[in-house]
Amino acid sequence: MTDTDKAYAVIMAGGSGTRFWPLSRSDRPKQFLALGPDARSLLRATAERVWGLIPPERTFVVTSELLRDQVEKELPELPPAQILAEPVGRNTAPCIGWAATHVRRLAPDAVMTVLPADHHIGDTASYIETLRQGLEAATHGDYVTIGIRPTRAETGYGYIEVGSELDPGVFSARRFVEKPNRRRAEQFVASGRFLWNSGMFFFLASRILEAIEQHLPGLGEQLQRYDEAASTGDEAALVARTYGDLPAISIDHGIMEKVSPVSVVPGSFEWSDLGSWTSAWELSERDPDDNVLPEGGVSIDATGNYAWAPKGKTVALVGVADLVVVDSGDALLVIPRERAQDVREIVAALRARDTEEK
Repeated sequence: MTDTDKAYAVIMAGGSGTRFWPLSRSDRPKQFLALGPDARSLLRATAERVWGLIPPERTFVVTSELLRDQVEKELPELPPAQILAEPVGRNTAPCIGWAATHVRRLAPDAVMTVLPADHHIGDTASYIETLRQGLEAATHGDYVTIGIRPTRAETGYGYIEVGSELDPGVFSARRFVEKPNRRRAEQFVASGRFLWNSGMFFFLASRILEAIEQHLPGLGEQLQRYDEAASTGDEAALVARTYGDLPAISIDHGIMEKVSPVSVVPGSFEWSDLGSWTSAWELSERDPDDNVLPEGGVSIDATGNYAWAPKGKTVALVGVADLVVVDSGDALLVIPRERAQDVREIVAALRARDTEEK
């Protein structure tokens, strides 16, 4: 079994706050919200789950400078040195690479588990066991990810094609596939050979940094400079000056699709990346008419709606179906539930308007 004393957790908690507007904003994105059935924020829930395996003293959070204070309030167990604040977001490869340099300094043979902060997880016991399997596979030098057994032909997720079983519960990952169209998604699910790509990873800190040096040499060179600057106390100043020049590329495209061997551990726990208000509706407790309403809400001849409003405000829905209605106090969203992904277009339009008005 894995020696978890060598295991470190890295929680990715950046985000731009577009998918759950108007409740989520750039200065308070969705990882700080309580969405679905859990009363905790998504970030807090993520941390408490992983702390069942890896303690706070071996947990890092990578976030943005704008969100550092909120992370500190949500996770007071973490000392400031374990909260890495990016001056600007550059996608997941720089985020993970930078965290890996910190982990390797503390423990050259450390194995990392990398987790998004804004996902819903059901069945914590099964989840923790899956993390154990992933860490075990990564100690052998593999690059490891978790794949979720699909429950439907979902077009909003990437997929992983599964190969032969390498160890009990651990399989080779034959290839990563981008988000498919409906027909391909149905074929993937019917074949039984594909899993959803969860965006959770495991690897030795030294191993992922070697892969970055090989496949993303520009990023690798800059991370080496950060390491050198850390020895003289100059890392923070160097990061502030140069982080925005790092390549904006995901760990999937930059590394996982290029390295080998890659292993996948299938997870059977309930999972959602909470990609839209539709996801929140799916995960929330619904009334007999499939409505999700705030306390004291009233519905008459209304079905399949999701409504949220500040405490103390009564929401009444009459004769409407399949809507998302969100009142944040200073903004109101009304959108068909099937178009919930288009909330990002609203945010883009508002930002463009603000720019034009300045």
